[in-house]
Amino acid sequence: MGKKKGKDKHGKKSVLVKLPKTKCCESRSKCGRCPLRMLKEGTLPPGYTVKKRRLVRVDGRSFTKKDLTKVA
Repeated sequence: MGKKKGKDKHGKKSVLVKLPKTKCCESRSKCGRCPLRMLKEGTLPPGYTVKKRRLVRVDGRSFTKKDLTKVA
């Protein structure tokens, strides 16, 4: 779900962005896209937080994965 490396349509290099999962899988090792781990590291997209192991928006509105890719 992350963006690909390479050049975009404007000729600029794009950076690989890891999108968080919408729900934590509760694994002990914490996968690379775990919203809890990303919250702790400070790499969550702006306007998002984690409550009860689920990714939520700060303002409480609902979102889709498409909305999440636009922010990231």
